[in-house]
Formats: sequence, structure tokens, C-alpha cells
Amino acid sequence: MLVSGIKSKPVYAPLGADAGGRYHLLLGSGPGATPLLRVLAQLRSDVPDSLARSRVLFLPATDAGAAHAGAAHAGAAPADPGAATAAAAVTETFTAAGVPDVRSFVDSGALLAEFESLLGTSLMGLRLYVAGPESFIGLAMRIALQFNLNTDEIRAEECGSKARRVRCVHCRETTEGVRTNIVRCSGCRRWLLVRDHYSRRHAAYMGVMVDAEAPGQLPTVEEIFP
Repeated sequence: MLVSGIKSKPVYAPLGADAGGRYHLLLGSGPGATPLLRVLAQLRSDVPDSLARSRVLFLPATDAGAAHAGAAHAGAAPADPGAATAAAAVTETFTAAGVPDVRSFVDSGALLAEFESLLGTSLMGLRLYVAGPESFIGLAMRIALQFNLNTDEIRAEECGSKARRVRCVHCRETTEGVRTNIVRCSGCRRWLLVRDHYSRRHAAYMGVMVDAEAPGQLPTVEEIFP
């Protein structure tokens, strides 16, 4: 019932530095640290003085924490109990890589709010790099598009959990951290088929009622987004 190859599904290439950028803003979550450090190493090699114009916003969250990024942006998700210690460690790592402005966050809502604030005062020549689980990337991209950043200014690399944000086409509620092909909507409680159709506007995959024609008859529920 899932349709593969739908063009709306995002495809992210490995991150690489853009030496032509004047300013560099790097956003990451969890395993996204590795791609971002790769970008910084390339900048240090190709354009050493660009590190002084670079900034890192990072969430050292677990995959589960990143999957709740949408709820956290609305102030609904609790912080990871161990996040403060991890934040200090990741700050030290990026500072050692040569970045003078490193900001770590204990919840994704604060990171996304800071990101939105920075874009409001950004200048021409900004390059954006985003790395982490797909849900985290989608939410960051949604904000970037609101500020009219174009595709030449944005780079992203997916790593970590493939859990999806799913938007119900019936009640418009978004269910976070979905790992299965069938999920119960957190709003209307319908059983939804998780489609591959992706909305950049909502940073979510579409979910449609799976048993509309035969109420209560559900396909086998399988974990396919680990």
C-alpha cells in the first residue's frame, strides 16, 4: 500500500562545505554532529577565515527526542534528563573545531526558536547546513523556506532515526515519531496508512484512513521506519 518513488519524498545528499558562502550556520541533532564536523573541517582547509563567521546550533538529543521536535517547537515536549551534560560535551567538541559561536540546547523547541530568530537578522551570503534525523531536518527546512532561502543556500544530510511525522488528512493533527506503516492518529484516533507523500509546508508525511471501506479491518502493522 506504500508507494515508493514518490517525487515529494526528500532525498538528502552528504553534506559538503560551500566555500563561496560568506556566513555559515550549522544546525544539528544527535548523530548530525559527524556531518557538521566534516563541513567545518572542509571550511578550515579551504577557507580558514570562514570559521570566524560560522555558528553552530546543536541538540545532543536521542532519536526519540528528535522525533518530538514538532511538539517541542510548540513547547510541549520535555527535555531529555541527560541533555545538559551532553550539551556541554558537544559545545566543547565544536569549539575545539574552531567555531567561536556554539550554542547547545536541551530541547528542540528552543533550538528552532533560536534558528528562526537568527534568520530574521541574517545577511546575504548565508549558507545553511542541517544534519540529523529526517523529522528534525524537515522542521528546520520549513522555517528556512519561510525566510525564502533557496536551494543553493541550503544543504542537508539525514542520519539517525527514520521515524516520521505524520499529518492526518482528516483532522490535520500531526503524530510524532511514527515507526510503523499503520498508526493511530493522535487527534481523531483514526487508523492511518503512512504514505510516502511528503509535504514540505507541514514537514510531515500524509496519513490517510486505512479502513475507510472496511471499518476495523487493518493490514498487518509493521515497523518500517526504524
